[in-house]
Amino acid sequence: MSFVCVGTPSQMNGGLDLRFVRKVCEEIGVALRDKKSFHVVVQRSTVLPGSTDDVVIATLEEYSGKRAGVDFGVCANPEFLREGSAVDDFYHPPKTVIGETDQVSGDMLADVYSNLTAPLIRTDIRTAEMVKYADNCWHAVKVVFGNEIGVFCKALGIDGHGVMEIFCQDQKLNISPYYLRPGFSFGGSCLPKDVRAFTHRARTLDLELPLLSSVMQANQAHLERALQMVIEKGQKRVGVLGFSFKAGTDDLRESPIVELIERLLGKGYDLRVYDRNVSLARLVGANRDYILNRIPHISRIMLSSVREVLDHAETIVVGNNDPEFAGLLENIREGQVVVDLARISKQVSLAGRYDGIAW
Repeated sequence: MSFVCVGTPSQMNGGLDLRFVRKVCEEIGVALRDKKSFHVVVQRSTVLPGSTDDVVIATLEEYSGKRAGVDFGVCANPEFLREGSAVDDFYHPPKTVIGETDQVSGDMLADVYSNLTAPLIRTDIRTAEMVKYADNCWHAVKVVFGNEIGVFCKALGIDGHGVMEIFCQDQKLNISPYYLRPGFSFGGSCLPKDVRAFTHRARTLDLELPLLSSVMQANQAHLERALQMVIEKGQKRVGVLGFSFKAGTDDLRESPIVELIERLLGKGYDLRVYDRNVSLARLVGANRDYILNRIPHISRIMLSSVREVLDHAETIVVGNNDPEFAGLLENIREGQVVVDLARISKQVSLAGRYDGIAW
């Protein structure tokens, strides 16, 4: 087994310089040419998704004359080590991730880590490569977030460390998997309002907070992405399943699905919508005013069942993850396509007929 642990420095344009990875794989490939027994090459250097296939495997095959996954194995095994505590992190990692070309190679590498108690995750090569970047980008976002909150607090005479100590005690929502799974834009009566208020106050204090100031713009860009997905299907009859901002609620205030509906209606699409939690007769106050101001004639396009929406639509948009939509993919007919904004299914085999917004 050979571990590739060479540097992947930045180029002037920000891209990765993979010449050291390529060079060592050339040398390993030459050695593999005459080796009779099965050998595993473990790519541990930090590389972008696709690099193991395009550089590591391609180079090994070229210089060995053998085939990956048949004559030799390749694994992607990203490291999660911090400078200054790398040895301790190796023996006590948060997780061990193995991306493998074949099970034999994965088994051999897993045996190396058999004495560690950390969770062992075995997956495909590209997912393993991507995990490292998801981790590091998240760490970078956390640093900038903490700093921007601190700068805002200082301008108001508040102890930013005290605020963030309290923030970090919430391990149900703040320090948790919540809100970290790809899906649709956020909405509702709290998040948009509070982000706008916060960034407006920052501007009045002459504070430059690029991360938090870009949140609403990024959220809107994701909505535009969904709109384009529907348009690209090229079908005018559209059905929307779930249009409250979150499943299990009738709150329509600043629901991104409502804006999507409004935009599609404005473009001349023939829409029908359904949400078992939304009844115009039961809506009151600001919630009722919001939907009637945005879509005054919404009662004309609301249907009373999923089946009615399916009978009408050529393109079906899933707006939230209400359990009622779980079996949707088994009930669509020939010619119908689904644009999923909520990830109602993890097992999808409908080539060309199912499109997730971020998966």
